[in-house]
Amino acid sequence: MRHNNSGRKLSRTPAHRKALLQNLAKALLIHGKIRTTEIKAKELRRVVEPLVTLAKRNDLHARRQAYRVLNDHALVKHLFDTIGPEYAGVPGGYTRILKLAVPRKGDNAPMAIIELTKDVTEKSASKEQQRADTTETYSNSSSEAATKPDESTAE
Repeated sequence: MRHNNSGRKLSRTPAHRKALLQNLAKALLIHGKIRTTEIKAKELRRVVEPLVTLAKRNDLHARRQAYRVLNDHALVKHLFDTIGPEYAGVPGGYTRILKLAVPRKGDNAPMAIIELTKDVTEKSASKEQQRADTTETYSNSSSEAATKPDESTAE
Protein backbone atom coordinates (compact mmCIF):
# COMPACT_ATOMS: atom_id res chain seq x y z
CA MET A 1 0.00 0.00 0.00
CA ARG A 2 1.15 3.54 -0.79
CA HIS A 3 -0.13 5.38 2.27
CA ASN A 4 1.46 8.84 2.67
CA ASN A 5 3.59 8.38 -0.47
CA SER A 6 2.51 11.34 -2.53
CA GLY A 7 4.09 12.34 -5.80
CA ARG A 8 4.91 10.49 -8.99
CA LYS A 9 8.05 8.43 -9.48
CA LEU A 10 8.49 9.42 -13.16
CA SER A 11 10.49 6.18 -13.70
CA ARG A 12 13.56 7.72 -12.06
CA THR A 13 15.64 7.25 -8.95
CA PRO A 14 14.99 9.77 -6.16
CA ALA A 15 18.20 11.70 -6.92
CA HIS A 16 17.44 11.83 -10.64
CA ARG A 17 13.85 12.91 -9.96
CA LYS A 18 15.05 15.68 -7.65
CA ALA A 19 17.55 16.92 -10.25
CA LEU A 20 14.91 16.81 -13.00
CA LEU A 21 12.38 18.84 -11.03
CA GLN A 22 15.08 21.29 -9.91
CA ASN A 23 16.13 21.91 -13.52
CA LEU A 24 12.53 22.24 -14.71
CA ALA A 25 11.80 24.71 -11.88
CA LYS A 26 14.84 26.79 -12.83
CA ALA A 27 13.78 26.84 -16.49
CA LEU A 28 10.22 27.84 -15.62
CA LEU A 29 11.31 30.69 -13.34
CA ILE A 30 13.80 31.99 -15.92
CA HIS A 31 11.63 31.74 -19.02
CA GLY A 32 8.14 32.01 -17.53
CA LYS A 33 6.86 29.21 -19.77
CA ILE A 34 8.19 25.77 -20.74
CA ARG A 35 6.99 22.82 -22.81
CA THR A 36 7.13 19.39 -21.18
CA THR A 37 4.98 16.30 -20.67
CA GLU A 38 1.70 16.63 -18.81
CA ILE A 39 2.85 14.43 -15.93
CA LYS A 40 6.09 16.37 -15.44
CA ALA A 41 4.15 19.65 -15.59
CA LYS A 42 1.75 18.47 -12.90
CA GLU A 43 4.64 17.35 -10.73
CA LEU A 44 6.56 20.58 -11.38
CA ARG A 45 3.60 22.59 -10.14
CA ARG A 46 4.14 21.00 -6.70
CA VAL A 47 7.70 22.42 -6.66
CA VAL A 48 7.20 25.91 -8.13
CA GLU A 49 4.07 27.07 -6.32
CA PRO A 50 5.62 26.74 -2.83
CA LEU A 51 8.66 28.67 -4.13
CA VAL A 52 6.43 31.58 -5.17
CA THR A 53 4.76 31.44 -1.76
CA LEU A 54 8.21 31.67 -0.16
CA ALA A 55 8.99 34.65 -2.40
CA LYS A 56 5.88 36.41 -1.16
CA ARG A 57 7.11 35.99 2.44
CA ASN A 58 10.46 37.59 1.55
CA ASP A 59 12.54 36.96 4.65
CA LEU A 60 15.98 35.45 5.14
CA HIS A 61 14.73 32.01 6.09
CA ALA A 62 12.46 31.90 3.02
CA ARG A 63 15.43 32.84 0.79
CA ARG A 64 17.50 30.04 2.30
CA GLN A 65 14.69 27.54 1.77
CA ALA A 66 14.33 28.65 -1.87
CA TYR A 67 18.10 28.39 -2.39
CA ARG A 68 17.97 24.84 -1.08
CA VAL A 69 15.65 23.95 -3.98
CA LEU A 70 17.06 26.18 -6.75
CA ASN A 71 20.79 26.16 -5.91
CA ASP A 72 21.35 29.50 -7.70
CA HIS A 73 21.73 32.83 -5.87
CA ALA A 74 20.90 34.93 -8.94
CA LEU A 75 17.71 32.98 -9.56
CA VAL A 76 16.67 33.27 -5.92
CA LYS A 77 17.22 37.04 -6.16
CA HIS A 78 15.09 37.16 -9.33
CA LEU A 79 12.40 35.07 -7.64
CA PHE A 80 12.22 37.30 -4.57
CA ASP A 81 12.72 40.69 -6.26
CA THR A 82 10.65 40.23 -9.42
CA ILE A 83 8.29 37.27 -9.24
CA GLY A 84 7.29 37.47 -5.56
CA PRO A 85 6.03 41.09 -5.61
CA GLU A 86 3.98 40.36 -8.76
CA TYR A 87 1.94 37.80 -6.83
CA ALA A 88 1.46 39.86 -3.66
CA GLY A 89 -2.19 39.54 -2.67
CA VAL A 90 -2.77 36.49 -4.89
CA PRO A 91 -3.85 33.56 -2.70
CA GLY A 92 -2.50 30.79 -4.94
CA GLY A 93 -2.65 29.32 -8.40
CA TYR A 94 0.60 30.81 -9.68
CA THR A 95 0.98 28.36 -12.57
CA ARG A 96 -1.20 27.33 -15.47
CA ILE A 97 -0.98 24.05 -17.40
CA LEU A 98 -2.18 24.12 -21.00
CA LYS A 99 -2.52 20.70 -22.62
CA LEU A 100 -1.25 20.55 -26.18
CA ALA A 101 -3.25 18.80 -28.90
CA VAL A 102 -0.27 17.10 -30.55
CA PRO A 103 1.56 14.43 -28.53
CA ARG A 104 5.34 13.98 -28.63
CA LYS A 105 6.49 12.46 -31.89
CA GLY A 106 8.75 9.67 -30.66
CA ASP A 107 6.71 8.03 -27.91
CA ASN A 108 3.28 9.67 -28.26
CA ALA A 109 3.53 11.18 -24.76
CA PRO A 110 0.89 13.84 -24.01
CA MET A 111 2.56 17.27 -23.98
CA ALA A 112 1.69 20.43 -22.08
CA ILE A 113 2.88 23.97 -21.56
CA ILE A 114 3.31 25.09 -17.97
CA GLU A 115 3.55 28.83 -17.42
CA LEU A 116 3.40 31.39 -14.68
CA THR A 117 -0.01 33.06 -14.70
CA LYS A 118 1.55 36.54 -14.72
CA ASP A 119 4.28 37.21 -17.28
CA VAL A 120 7.24 38.52 -15.29
CA THR A 121 10.17 37.58 -17.51
CA GLU A 122 12.74 40.16 -18.57
CA LYS A 123 11.87 39.49 -22.21
CA SER A 124 8.35 40.83 -21.73
CA ALA A 125 9.67 43.89 -19.94
CA SER A 126 12.08 44.64 -22.77
CA LYS A 127 9.32 44.09 -25.35
CA GLU A 128 7.05 46.49 -23.47
CA GLN A 129 9.89 49.02 -23.39
CA GLN A 130 10.41 48.62 -27.13
CA ARG A 131 6.67 49.09 -27.73
CA ALA A 132 6.70 52.23 -25.62
CA ASP A 133 9.73 53.55 -27.50
CA THR A 134 8.16 52.88 -30.89
CA THR A 135 4.89 54.47 -29.78
CA GLU A 136 6.78 57.59 -28.70
CA THR A 137 8.71 57.61 -31.96
CA TYR A 138 5.55 57.32 -34.04
CA SER A 139 3.74 59.99 -32.05
CA ASN A 140 6.73 62.37 -32.26
CA SER A 141 7.24 61.80 -35.98
CA SER A 142 3.56 62.31 -36.75
CA SER A 143 3.44 65.57 -34.77
CA GLU A 144 6.66 66.74 -36.45
CA ALA A 145 5.29 65.78 -39.85
CA ALA A 146 2.12 67.71 -39.11
CA THR A 147 4.07 70.87 -38.23
CA LYS A 148 6.60 70.70 -41.08
CA PRO A 149 4.08 71.12 -43.96
CA ASP A 150 2.61 74.16 -42.18
CA GLU A 151 6.05 75.74 -41.97
CA SER A 152 6.78 75.05 -45.64
CA THR A 153 3.45 76.56 -46.72
CA ALA A 154 4.04 79.64 -44.55
CA GLU A 155 7.21 80.47 -46.47
